[in-house]
Amino acid sequence: MKINHLNRRKFLCGLGVTMAIPWMESFSVWGSETTGKSNYKNEAPLRLGVIFSGNGFHSKEWWAKGNGKQMELGQVLTPIVPFREKMLFIRGLYNEEALKGNIHSSQTGNLLSGAPLASGGAIRSGTSFDQIIAQHYGRSTKVPSLAIGCERSNPGIHKNYSMLYSSHISWSSPTCPTPLEVYPALAFDQLFKDNSYRGEKSVLDVVLQEANHFRREISSTDQQKLDEYLNSVREVERRIEQASQRGEVQGWRPTIEKPNIERPPAGMPQDIAEHMRLMCDIMVLGFQTDATRVCTLKLNNDHSYLLFQHLGVNVGHHELSHKDDTAWLRVNQFFVEQLAYIAQKLEMIQEGESTALDNSMLLFCSSMLTGRHQANQLPVILLGGAGGKLQGGRVLDYLEKPNRKMCSLYLSMLGKYDIHLKEFGDSQKKLEEV
Repeated sequence: MKINHLNRRKFLCGLGVTMAIPWMESFSVWGSETTGKSNYKNEAPLRLGVIFSGNGFHSKEWWAKGNGKQMELGQVLTPIVPFREKMLFIRGLYNEEALKGNIHSSQTGNLLSGAPLASGGAIRSGTSFDQIIAQHYGRSTKVPSLAIGCERSNPGIHKNYSMLYSSHISWSSPTCPTPLEVYPALAFDQLFKDNSYRGEKSVLDVVLQEANHFRREISSTDQQKLDEYLNSVREVERRIEQASQRGEVQGWRPTIEKPNIERPPAGMPQDIAEHMRLMCDIMVLGFQTDATRVCTLKLNNDHSYLLFQHLGVNVGHHELSHKDDTAWLRVNQFFVEQLAYIAQKLEMIQEGESTALDNSMLLFCSSMLTGRHQANQLPVILLGGAGGKLQGGRVLDYLEKPNRKMCSLYLSMLGKYDIHLKEFGDSQKKLEEV
């Protein structure tokens, strides 16, 4: 079939809507836009996903040992056992600056930058490594960086540090956290709707005519792939609409049974499990369509008080984190299930000889190892192939090594995007094993 060279992010267009399409065999869509070298034919771009879970994990069940198929995992990590051969478990890394305040805000505000934090209620951190990648690598996409979350920012102050630090992991500049979208519908709009689009019509309805025209020009295999993709977009739209109709009560709940004021406008799902899954789906869709290549997903705030009644847990997340009991383990596994869900969805997306997971690098982390503010070592997992540049099925232990800085990891990750810095944060040396 004749190879067409097309502008991918403007391929399916309607009134105020731009919707890119997934990888297909019938034409080249990556072209010269790909950064770095790849072993794969018809190179796919490398995506970065950062998934954050606040308040740490069960102190006795966050561990891994062994390699490859023989790797053994603690109970917290049970949901990602199927992906252990594509997982890099890293022990012993930390941010020295995060130890100064020894509270949630001071341990989260510089998680992705390693920068010193201003205290006294002032706001000053450092540009996070994901934004360095977005500035250098994400500009060729519609959304250079997508920052999404499942809990609103907290503007308060806790023990002399702004709670904005514990509400944001991505920072566009030292004084400006990356705008965080907690409404699934609005996050979806960022990927697919232009500012000129003001109607309530489905994104698919707007681009359907052009999609049908395009369908006649591709192979039967790609026709099936296109249909599956369009159906997945329609399904996310449907679920967002259903979630919006259920109201906006989440996390801490008042003592009265019903609100004593008029219900706020719909927008945020009431069900935290559905909320998280929607945001996971939006991350995957963003990567699948190449609408974005950089996405941070903050599942909750550090110092969070979300409730998990669907797990039979009626204690707030923060209070729960100070106890190593079975309820805390269930909540931990629920958060890791979100990572496994994203990995599974990406693994099912075929991109030539590889999958979207092969062409992604997912960082799963928290600002403390346990809920008792233990930040002298951090929980860190890398998942995915990074376009053939990352070897999984390994456990790396830096606890007794001289270079165990989180920013050394970030220097290594930046290098996967051909961004070679002499220093980042408090580090001047990569982790060579990564």
